Amino acid sequence: MAQWCQLTLLESKYQEQIHQLYDDSFPMDIRQNLSKWIESIDWDNVAVDESLATVRFHDLLARLDDQHSRFALEKNLLRQHNIRKFKGNLQDHFQEDPVHMAMIISRNLKEERRILAAAKSIETDRENTQTSMVLEKQKLDNKVKDMKNKVQEADQNIKSLEYLQDERDFKENILKNREHEMNGLTPKQLEHEKLQIVEMCFKLKFKRVEVVGQLAEVLNMAEAIQSDLISEELPEWKKRQQSSCIGGPPNACLDQLQNWFTAVAESLQQVRQQLKELQELEQKYTYDNDPIKQQKGFLEGRALALFRNLLEHSLVVERQPCMPTYPQRPLVLQTKRPFTVKLRFLVKLQEFNYQLKVKALFDKKFNILGTNTKVMEESNGSLAAEFVHIKYILVRIMFLTMLFQGPLIVTEELHCICFESELRQSGLEIKLGTISLPIVVISNCSQLPSGWASILWYNMLTSEPQDLEFFLNPPAVSWGQLSEVLSWQFSSVTKRGLNDEQLGMLADKLLGQKAQRNPEGLISWTMFGASLSEKRFPFCLWIENILDLIKRHLLSLWNDGCILGFVSKRRAKAMLTGKCPGTFLLRFSESSRDGAITFTWVEHDLNDKPVFHAVEPYTKEELSAVSLPDIIQTYKVMVAENIPENPLCFLYPDIPKDKSFGKYYTRASEGKQPATLFCFKSYIIYKVSHPNKGVVLQVVTTDHFSVPMLPG
Repeated sequence: MAQWCQLTLLESKYQEQIHQLYDDSFPMDIRQNLSKWIESIDWDNVAVDESLATVRFHDLLARLDDQHSRFALEKNLLRQHNIRKFKGNLQDHFQEDPVHMAMIISRNLKEERRILAAAKSIETDRENTQTSMVLEKQKLDNKVKDMKNKVQEADQNIKSLEYLQDERDFKENILKNREHEMNGLTPKQLEHEKLQIVEMCFKLKFKRVEVVGQLAEVLNMAEAIQSDLISEELPEWKKRQQSSCIGGPPNACLDQLQNWFTAVAESLQQVRQQLKELQELEQKYTYDNDPIKQQKGFLEGRALALFRNLLEHSLVVERQPCMPTYPQRPLVLQTKRPFTVKLRFLVKLQEFNYQLKVKALFDKKFNILGTNTKVMEESNGSLAAEFVHIKYILVRIMFLTMLFQGPLIVTEELHCICFESELRQSGLEIKLGTISLPIVVISNCSQLPSGWASILWYNMLTSEPQDLEFFLNPPAVSWGQLSEVLSWQFSSVTKRGLNDEQLGMLADKLLGQKAQRNPEGLISWTMFGASLSEKRFPFCLWIENILDLIKRHLLSLWNDGCILGFVSKRRAKAMLTGKCPGTFLLRFSESSRDGAITFTWVEHDLNDKPVFHAVEPYTKEELSAVSLPDIIQTYKVMVAENIPENPLCFLYPDIPKDKSFGKYYTRASEGKQPATLFCFKSYIIYKVSHPNKGVVLQVVTTDHFSVPMLPG
């Protein structure tokens, strides 16, 4: 596959590195349009031979002429314009120094190959990791299978031992009876029968040793598997659940873990039953140094201890506490609002059904209204208890709240819900318990963004479920770690996460110049979740309100990639430089606390220099009245001779506006033009009709800064 084709298949973070290689001196458009020819040339040799560089430079110009002719036949005005501009730029930069162009192309091709190699290496490592994980799961599956087979072998041997022992008893009784008969066995026959019985006794002893050894081996296997489950697989699942709670990849279901836990429990129960059967056999026939008599007590104690330990780790919170009105913001609960939480018992044995009653306990500042106990019952192939939201509501205990008031603000106070149960069966009493991840309890929905910020920060940095004083001294986080979680916030509620370009803007916003000096710069909790002054608002609140803006008004546009979003003013100008007049991009306002979106476009002055214009950001209130595509479709500014004209032609980089937004236009509003009300020296006021809000005034200043205004 050609090098350029491989680059187009890379993830966005690698494509962003490609973007950095190309600028106006040698645009990416040329690299793409002439990729086959460019890759066929040995630019390393061209870069050291001036005469050859001159030939290749003129070859390149000729190929651009061919491109221009093709676009002319297609009547593609934009492409013709771009080709003419690219050719002029190349002549300005390299006419006198074609070697320089060859050096740039040679360097870029090498960098492209380096980026490709890095991407392939990462992909290989990822595939190797996934393969390793699959192999580990298969290895554990095989261990469980071997254990179950060994239990079945022991079962067959016990049956064989019982048959052999019954046969020996039968023959011994027959021999005793025949010894006293008048016409009984001859001495020789009698001796032969006795030897057969002795031989059977030896077989019995050997069989007992074999069976006891098999049961000990089963317990060794069960202990090893149980150790893997409790110390590795279960913590791994909890870690994945913790990541999924803050927007990470969906958590793997518990079914596989339940199968493993249940298989170990069943095997241990079978061993305990087999030991009872051996005890019965031992009572029927005993002898000195009997392995059953010597080992039975030890094996029973060991089997019971393993079974108890397994059950004590089998109660888990399958779905963390969450308000049904905010399903994508788990672990933030509001007083007097319903919430849900679901538990699962990973050992699914029929005898446990309806035997476990779980009790939910909160800390001393809150009560749970309604009954706080639930019986675990079979549901969808598992033993589960779901605390349904209709009945479970947190109520703050005012007196105790004042009594135990701590140094933290409400949204930094961490709480947890404990779940307790007790299993009583056949003389077995086992205390069971588990605990939810830390939760934040708010009293008003306006506190939700701050509460969610606390949940994000905690779950990024620790997995300790009982570190409820975490925010007394919250640690800092690296940008690399935070950037991944920020991207999760978008990918979990939309179809798009954040690319490197967008994350770079956020890094600059949080770290300033530190972001360039130290990509892994540490970010404190104060920088992320708290206002540093009255004039500034928390970064986390800004992000949360932008997400809300997307969900309410911009979801389809965001999913389609129409919104670049996180682009600074300076970066927007750099991106629009060299673009066709009327090219615009959509970005989120950096100064709006509640989330707003604006668009910036470029025009050229009489000297063909770029002039940039921006519109005052549109808020949720305004987008509730008119959709952003309709605003873009009907937007007007006053041009020469006081004629209103829509300056927005191409969505960055060069997509015709109607191609990007046409399917979102409100057909009823097509063709309507804003009516001019006033025209002053410095600004013009239009009257624009909105479907939900009536007449809205829109001001367009002569310096091309448009301001949407509401009545009053």
